[in-house]
Amino acid sequence: MKAIRAGALLAAVACVLALVGCANAVAPGDTSHPAVDPQHATIGLLLPDSTNTRYESADRPAFESRIHAKCPGCTVAYQNASADAARQQQQAESMLAQGVAVLVLDAVDGQAAASIVNEAAAKGVPVIAYDRIINSPDLSFFVSADNDQVGVLQAQSLVARLHELGVPKGGGILMVNGSPTDNNAVLYKKAALSVLDESGYTVLAKYDTPDWAGSEAQTWVAGQITQFGNRIAGVYAANDGLAEGAIAALQAAGMSPVPPTTGQDAEVAAVQRILAGTQYMTVYKPIRRQATIAADAALTLVNGGTPAGTGTTKVAGKTVPSVTLTPVAVTVKNVKKVVIDSGFHTVDQICTPAYASYCKEHGIS
Repeated sequence: MKAIRAGALLAAVACVLALVGCANAVAPGDTSHPAVDPQHATIGLLLPDSTNTRYESADRPAFESRIHAKCPGCTVAYQNASADAARQQQQAESMLAQGVAVLVLDAVDGQAAASIVNEAAAKGVPVIAYDRIINSPDLSFFVSADNDQVGVLQAQSLVARLHELGVPKGGGILMVNGSPTDNNAVLYKKAALSVLDESGYTVLAKYDTPDWAGSEAQTWVAGQITQFGNRIAGVYAANDGLAEGAIAALQAAGMSPVPPTTGQDAEVAAVQRILAGTQYMTVYKPIRRQATIAADAALTLVNGGTPAGTGTTKVAGKTVPSVTLTPVAVTVKNVKKVVIDSGFHTVDQICTPAYASYCKEHGIS
């Protein structure tokens, strides 16, 4: 008995002398995540697709820049799912196996991605839902734009433009929605319809575009032109990629001027179309700020803290700390101030030779 007590005492003394090691020890059979060196952590960033150019041009570089600025010894492990939920699952599992300290996840499918969060939780790895909510109670943080407001701004802008053009009540609108697996697309559509249904204009047809693919939008709109022709007075497109596809179909059908078309994300090509008059509006979201907030939250989690949100979001019966950013409707009237003067895009990016005359016309130089 004395020998046992002596052994226990020696073990206790050893723990006192190496307190951090004992505190972080993993018991046999424990599948939780091992101890992480906060100064040399690997943070996983999983983005959903490359169809939307913002992910590679804005979200990823802003996130990586912030991580490296605040934690020079940290590493960002990055993967893009190319709009494939099964691929994203495999990418997440690979990152978890490699020992990432935190996952920042923009889900292809918010329902399916719950399994990723569950697996991460089982390994003690916190997950930040980025841009799109994930249906899991185990989320640690959520950051996104106000997605309801995005849909409202799009629809309000379209209706206002139809009024300016003198389109009578009953005029027709095509509705090109986002991917049915993206919860944000569901929110945009619902919010937009809350405006359009009260506008006096008629939604001729609706389409939920698989994987946010502009080519799919183009094919569908081409079919609707065959059916509805000049009854089409405007197009609700949920983002700039869908707007591009819709506009291509309208132009191919010889519709000139192109009916007012909405968008989202303030992509370079969309801003150029707005200046040229082929796309009516887009929605600017502070994407780089969103990525910075996500990076800061990830580093807080790496260091054992709890990210502070400016509010909360209820998901799967749990309240998750969150930050919701404010979107801005952008037309030719305010594109310089919102997109150029803010530094979101540069003059050189927008005013390429093909668009130089439009830039000059609208005072961008």
